[in-house]
Amino acid sequence: MNVYWFEQKEADVPAANDWLSANEAFCLTGLRIAKRRTDWRLGRWTAKCALSAYLEMPANPQVFNKIDIRPAPSGAPEAFFGEQPAAVTISLSHRSGVAICAVAMSGVEMGCDLEMVEPRSDAFVADYFTVEEQALVARASTADRTWLLALLWSAKESALKALREGLRLDTWSVIVNPLAESFDLNGWSPMSVRYTGGQVFQGWWQNAGNVVRTVVADPPPDSPIPFKIPAHFCDRASR
Repeated sequence: MNVYWFEQKEADVPAANDWLSANEAFCLTGLRIAKRRTDWRLGRWTAKCALSAYLEMPANPQVFNKIDIRPAPSGAPEAFFGEQPAAVTISLSHRSGVAICAVAMSGVEMGCDLEMVEPRSDAFVADYFTVEEQALVARASTADRTWLLALLWSAKESALKALREGLRLDTWSVIVNPLAESFDLNGWSPMSVRYTGGQVFQGWWQNAGNVVRTVVADPPPDSPIPFKIPAHFCDRASR
């Protein structure tokens, strides 16, 4: 099963808002905190670039403003085109001015996440990680500890998104098992995440550029495929 992914930064987002749908433009007016507005626009822009590539549509404001990214009752993002549900599953994540969007066919349970590789305390490990995960961290070298913690946390976030629950569920309810025996050409390595409710998600993780990215899905996904975007794609003509 194919999962595609696309990544953007704050600098890639047009200054104008003519690429937002009418509903999104209205939602934006309700966001008073500058950082929240910036993150929200970055996520929508990244999702629309990814969706236009997946659906093989032109990447311009006239198309983008017909795409509407709406939160489901669970909070998970859902894509609409021309007021009709798009035949896709999407997942979004943003952190520190970077956003990713994962796209797959409709009906897939999928989640993606990105995390910065940064120090985390022993109290953080004790509070949020299971006994099995804490043992994995304890065996890690000092050099590996920081990125491993980012990986475990990111994988939990991805699985909780796939369950359409987010952090409403306890992080101890999903148990991450990273598998580092092999990497593909894009630097992804396989992993699994077991939900204590019985479901097991298969997925992939990547550690590159001080950022850990994870994707999990059911049915099991093949290694994530980056969108090959031409230079003119998602250009800044709408600035």
